[in-house]
Amino acid sequence: MSTFNARTPSTAGNENATVSATKLPPRPDAETLWALIADLEPMLGDRITTVAGIREQHGHDESWHHPAAPDAVCFPHSTEEVSAIVRACAAHRVPVIPYGVGTSIEGQVIADHGGLCVDLSAMNAILDVRPEDMDATVQPGVTRAQLNTHLRATGLFFSVDPGADASMGGMASTRASGTNTVRYGTIRENVLSMTVVMPDGRIVKTGTRARKSAAGYDLTHLMIGAEGTLGIITELTVKLHGLPEAISSATVAFENVAGAIDTVIASIQYGIPMARIELMDALAIQAVNRFSGLDYAEKPTLFLEFHGTHAGVKEQAEAMAELCQEFGGSDFAWATREEERQRLWQARHDAAYAAKALRPGMEFLATDICVPISKLAECIEATQADVAESGLVAPLLGHVGDGNFHLVVAVDRHSEQELETLAAFNRRLIERALAAGGTCTGEHGIGTGKRAYMEAEHGEGWAVMRAIKAALDPLGIMNPGKLV
Repeated sequence: MSTFNARTPSTAGNENATVSATKLPPRPDAETLWALIADLEPMLGDRITTVAGIREQHGHDESWHHPAAPDAVCFPHSTEEVSAIVRACAAHRVPVIPYGVGTSIEGQVIADHGGLCVDLSAMNAILDVRPEDMDATVQPGVTRAQLNTHLRATGLFFSVDPGADASMGGMASTRASGTNTVRYGTIRENVLSMTVVMPDGRIVKTGTRARKSAAGYDLTHLMIGAEGTLGIITELTVKLHGLPEAISSATVAFENVAGAIDTVIASIQYGIPMARIELMDALAIQAVNRFSGLDYAEKPTLFLEFHGTHAGVKEQAEAMAELCQEFGGSDFAWATREEERQRLWQARHDAAYAAKALRPGMEFLATDICVPISKLAECIEATQADVAESGLVAPLLGHVGDGNFHLVVAVDRHSEQELETLAAFNRRLIERALAAGGTCTGEHGIGTGKRAYMEAEHGEGWAVMRAIKAALDPLGIMNPGKLV
């Protein structure tokens, strides 16, 4: 496959400042596809298919991006099978799209260029749990809930909770985080090592089980967030955490969003060690009340959770309650029993679908910016003013303990005016985040939806990313059109 030199705007004026990139592979024709299938059928048998229904199922995720089905779907059972599949795809120049459970929301699994979808859901074995080292090794199709169910008897748990019951491989590929990030970190901080099939079929082990290393390039973290553009993750070793002795959750309402954000900033500055700090504005609370049959006060509300010893949790909760009152918090509702806490957090996790239900029959776009904590109140205030001026239906919620917030915008896909309004609003939102020193995506990833903002955020760093892609995947077959 030939390459070309793609000069980005940031290199204009320097004729020698170029970055090598690979062309997007053409969609395979019927002859190429059937030649590939003929090569793989002896190994896969009926685990490779061109059935239309299965292809269509694998051509979309949870995003609002237009679906595009792959030309075929296969279901490997081992790293060695994935390696053979990728080698065959490289030989035939056929695109490869890794697939977990399809919960991504930036179009990461959409097969815009056709090709072979590699569904890793059958690779769902928990290979080893080592309680003494507080780590576990799993295949990529293992889901978050599956792992935590398996760990119940050990007194340990896996902390990354993006809301959806996502697969471990998918979470690593999109650099997922979620509600527990403020205490336990993102998936980036919780993966020790991986096994990855590279674009030429080589099997590479990145990292070790040691908690730190200074040995060479950090290939583990290069693959985390790569969205399947550099290889396919077939095994992960992840950190585990001890189940806390005591857990207490609470909701607290505020008269305005500013009071809630000021509380969050103060709690971080004072060092109150909370496990979760989530915000939902008044419209988001109204949506979950309707959707989940709840009766929260329809005001901006913080969802809080504290982990630790019984004495520690009591002390943390009391300190936070004082802070909330100082900034106008009221209507405290404490939840200490497991069923109460599950109900509270399920309402938070259902917020996107609750927001969509405000306009039945509409699609929804979930925005995803993250800014430094000191800029959070200013950014949210400007964003809500922009929502009001734009006339959009857009409840706001987010992981405000780490500066990450979302708007779930319910939109009529068939209204050109609404789509134009939404596109302009989203552009202003991202520009606002970048101007504040933030990012266009805190946890959803790039996919096809955020590529337009990569250069503005990374500058020459994006050229380096393109060079890495070209070096590792010169044929451009790995999830083409995503991220870079």
